[in-house]
Amino acid sequence: MSENKPKKRGRPPKAKSLKSTVSENGNGLQLPKRKRGRPPKATVEAIRANELERLEATSLRQKNLSLSVTPQDEIHEVSNNLNVNKTYKLYIGGAFPRTESGRFLQLHDNKKMVLANYCRASRKDFRNSVVAARKAFSGWASRPAFNRSQIIYRIAEMLEWRKDQFENELVELGVAREVAQQEVRSAINRIVHYAGWADKYQQIFSSVNPVSSSHFNFSMLEPMGVVSIFAPELSGLLGLISNVIPCIVGGNTCVVLASSQFPTIAITLAEVLHSSDLPAGVVNILTGLKSELIGHFSSHMDVNAMIYCGHDEEGILEVKTNATLNVKRPIIRIIEDWQDETAQSPYMILDTQETKTTWHPIGQ
Repeated sequence: MSENKPKKRGRPPKAKSLKSTVSENGNGLQLPKRKRGRPPKATVEAIRANELERLEATSLRQKNLSLSVTPQDEIHEVSNNLNVNKTYKLYIGGAFPRTESGRFLQLHDNKKMVLANYCRASRKDFRNSVVAARKAFSGWASRPAFNRSQIIYRIAEMLEWRKDQFENELVELGVAREVAQQEVRSAINRIVHYAGWADKYQQIFSSVNPVSSSHFNFSMLEPMGVVSIFAPELSGLLGLISNVIPCIVGGNTCVVLASSQFPTIAITLAEVLHSSDLPAGVVNILTGLKSELIGHFSSHMDVNAMIYCGHDEEGILEVKTNATLNVKRPIIRIIEDWQDETAQSPYMILDTQETKTTWHPIGQ
């Protein structure tokens, strides 16, 4: 009888490791690993085709979007933008301050649309202007006449350079294009006209007077000082120029109330004056209400003359009455057409001049 040998006990044989053939996915399942390497050529061509289709679709969408926007949509979009209206300030002492009262008025076109805002000057603004004009008077009056002529001619040059702007502003305020062009051209010519008179009017209006005693008797002109001016209502640029320029040609300084119909033209002219070598304070321009300021313009004790351009009898009477307070000279100008030749004369320079007579003894 054969003897049964006991089997050897031990560990079972190891199974082949799956690490080289499987990997673990996110769910804990063992998945075969993908072989690394380049994808098949067919797969690359498919990816490229899909990318081209995506780009073509995007381009087509953008093209359709641009075609869907009509000119009316663009106009509607522009019209929704915020309209910022300019606020025209005062011109006092060579600067552009706001009115001390903080008030302003709106300027409308023929369609009642707001074009701009402009300051409503007060009594305090007028008093500040008179102080600035008085401060500038001695220096301006003592300048040689030829130098004043050069500065005034420079004003014409600057106005010529900005004539298109003045024409457009007049048109915005309801003036016909041809009329606006003519007014600007006439204003430039008028400034040049008075610039030529700056060093000549003394020769015309001064004199050596014959007297019976043993004296030389001379009469010569001197500027009056500070002049207040109410500009014409119906001529925003030419009427303003026709009153301001002959006043300062003679060595005076002035404070002007601009037309209530064309206030922005006056302040735009102030920008021209500011860049024309004109000393600060020689011309001061206010905007506001005539009814509020006429009493202050005509009664201020440091104003030597007042030029009033108006037809209303009530205003003329008030100016003449208040002028008696300090014996200021009232100058009333009733001119219908400022384009007329009668609105341009060296006698307008003479209106704001005083005659000084000197007696000089003759030695025996």
